[in-house]
Amino acid sequence: MTATYTFDVFSTLDGFANYSAGDWGGYWGKQGPGFEEHRLASYSEKQRMVFGANTFRQFAEMLAASDERSEARDSWVTEMFELPTTVISTTVETPLDWPDATLVSGDAVDVVAQLKDESQVPLRSHGCLSMNRALLAAGLVDRLQVTLFPVITGQTGGDLIFRGAADFDLELIESRTFDASIQELIYRPTLHV
Repeated sequence: MTATYTFDVFSTLDGFANYSAGDWGGYWGKQGPGFEEHRLASYSEKQRMVFGANTFRQFAEMLAASDERSEARDSWVTEMFELPTTVISTTVETPLDWPDATLVSGDAVDVVAQLKDESQVPLRSHGCLSMNRALLAAGLVDRLQVTLFPVITGQTGGDLIFRGAADFDLELIESRTFDASIQELIYRPTLHV
């Protein structure tokens, strides 16, 4: 049985995963209790996280600078921190400041293909844009989970999520609305030929 791989990403309406300037604040200041409860439930399920070097470093730095009671750490992030994790990198060094993390050196496409064949639990990656664009192109992403925040960051947006990605047809398989403004859209991607 092949494990399901989910590329989970937060996005602005204009396709940015984060902001490079401005005073938006986390989640662009739009999160609410419904969104946070859903994220906690999603990350409380058995699964394995998969990170590339940059996103892993960002999370590790954020988590090291906070604790479970800190306002900087949401409950779902604490749950994510406790999940078994694979870090794919040739630049990250051990020891990893993560409770159950394994460092794997190699091409992400090869590593994730092997993980999909061997894992007994679903795989999930939050962020990791360049790695997940490569996995999409290789046909290894089963679910594309986009959480769409109601903002446009045309002046302050950083990191376009799908910059340079291949073309894909998307089949909508689930959708939800949280706090009357945040949309979660889950798609099955298929390379457009």
